Amino acid sequence: MNAEATKPYGAALLAYYKGDFDAELIIRREDGFESSLPVKHFFRAESEFSTIELTAMEQCRGHVLDVGSGIGLHSIELESRGLDVMAIDICSEAVDIMHHRGVHNGQQADVFEYQGGPFDTLFIMGHGIGIVEDLVGLQRFLEHAKSLVKPDGQLFLDSLDVGRSKEPADLAYHATNRKAGRYIGEIAMQFEFKGSRGPYCRWLHIDRGTLEDYAREAGWNCETILENENGEYLARLQKM
Repeated sequence: MNAEATKPYGAALLAYYKGDFDAELIIRREDGFESSLPVKHFFRAESEFSTIELTAMEQCRGHVLDVGSGIGLHSIELESRGLDVMAIDICSEAVDIMHHRGVHNGQQADVFEYQGGPFDTLFIMGHGIGIVEDLVGLQRFLEHAKSLVKPDGQLFLDSLDVGRSKEPADLAYHATNRKAGRYIGEIAMQFEFKGSRGPYCRWLHIDRGTLEDYAREAGWNCETILENENGEYLARLQKM
């Protein structure tokens, strides 16, 4: 995902941080389907975290790289638990806000270009693995991530098996992807805030079986820690 695509998202974060607590971000798929997400979702307290988020945080250890950290939602809580955290995000507004909120170490960075570490834990929540865009990007990321993790390190990510959806609009979109020779979890979407739209960008939702296959090919062991009935799951990857 390029930084330009995140501009409406960044503007929404900034508006909320400055007091527009009713701010909502529109997420529009290329087939016209859209949803509205209250920006307060990105500012949740730990008491509002999902079981998947809390489980991943409980198993973090050592030096942590929080990828796609947003405004430091998880980084702040991990730091409060005594962990040394580096938070990175491609959105400049998110990085500015995380610094104001007290994240000790954070910077604007594209994970594909980031060369820090190595870390004990890579932490990618909020379906943040979607930033790899497609299966080719997933393969590229898994290769690069090996340089960011210590030999005995771990990588936590959560994602969603979109194949579980029964919604007609989703099923039609999946059919279009298959016809075009694409994986059904590869989507094109854009962000909009108060009439300002970013360019369309790609986003990946990866089912656990496909993730396991790609992880194995890239030299990772992959295990599912938790899975919900809607197909959302938490995975831990460790280098072979």
